[in-house]
Amino acid sequence: MVLSVISPLAHFHPFIPAGGVGSRLWPLSRADAPKFLLDLTGSGSSLLRATYDRLAGLGEGPVMVVTGRTHAAAVCRQLPELSARDLVLEPSPKDSAAAIGLACMLVQRRDPEAIVGSFAADHVIEPADAFQDVVREAVAAAASGRIVTIGIPPSSPATGFGYIRAGAELGLQGAPHALQVEEFVEKPDEDTARHYVAGGKHTWNAGMFVAPASLLLRHLAASQPQLHAGLTEIADAWGTTAQDEVVDRVWPGLPKIAIDYAVAEPAAAAGDVAMVPASFTWDDVGDFAAIRRLNHVDPQTDPDVTVLGDNSRVLSDSSSGIVVSDTGRLIALIGVEDIVVVDTPDALLVTTREHAQRVKDAVASLKQRGNTDVL
Repeated sequence: MVLSVISPLAHFHPFIPAGGVGSRLWPLSRADAPKFLLDLTGSGSSLLRATYDRLAGLGEGPVMVVTGRTHAAAVCRQLPELSARDLVLEPSPKDSAAAIGLACMLVQRRDPEAIVGSFAADHVIEPADAFQDVVREAVAAAASGRIVTIGIPPSSPATGFGYIRAGAELGLQGAPHALQVEEFVEKPDEDTARHYVAGGKHTWNAGMFVAPASLLLRHLAASQPQLHAGLTEIADAWGTTAQDEVVDRVWPGLPKIAIDYAVAEPAAAAGDVAMVPASFTWDDVGDFAAIRRLNHVDPQTDPDVTVLGDNSRVLSDSSSGIVVSDTGRLIALIGVEDIVVVDTPDALLVTTREHAQRVKDAVASLKQRGNTDVL
């Protein structure tokens, strides 16, 4: 299927799935204040605000945001220009396929020739103009009848990301760097990741997708018919007096599955996926080590310690790491290396950058023990 459009960007509709708690950033990131609502880079903008600004103006229409009902007020405060029509609220988390599938259906009802773009709310990308150039190329590639992902050239053999194995150049007009995707690979072990990086054919999968809405939904219907049928019922009722009743009745029974499994992997197996490599820097701010990377140290303080928080008070002696605090409590570091301290009114985290990824396990343990008041 090749879309009959003169300017693909005229039919481009970006949206932002804004979900997830960011449990590796607990206790800074909480259920009622997830990481996409926070300024984690010291820029003065939340991750959501920065994502919205990168996408604004790329298409003819507005940017849509899909988020949980509990975050509606906070999202509207951060994005006052967002209209009620472009704010899609989920009753509960259902992973990315439900959120992206519903957004696609709603956009397609506005524009049958829509090319959609899904971009997570909690990534740090620079510079914005390079990102926009890559998205324009992805839109051009999608107009040829493909689901397009943006591949991040790996800077290390990371095991926390999925990988994309690219093949031949496609030679598409307006998308000179587009490559055929041969396979999506889930998070590999370290030896496999090293092999991927050395081979030069794999990129990180950052979960950014650009596609004709009709093609994405066709693959969703083929691989997840129950999910597709439920979302169709919801989309048909959207904007009517029956919307709330239908959403509350249908949503809880929808399958919980990621878009990678529901669409990207089967579409790649069918030869319908392309990849455009990124020419920008990307970080998913996956742990406190990432926050240290993304924030500049204050030259007035110890250059080995990154300090965040308007009310932070830190004394450092022969120490290194990161401290996040808004409590006003004095935190003294003496002779500790690569320390991570996150001080909040009701929870204190102390770990090291080496073990920063294990914060998620601590959150799971707290949930299992019933300590949900601090989550």
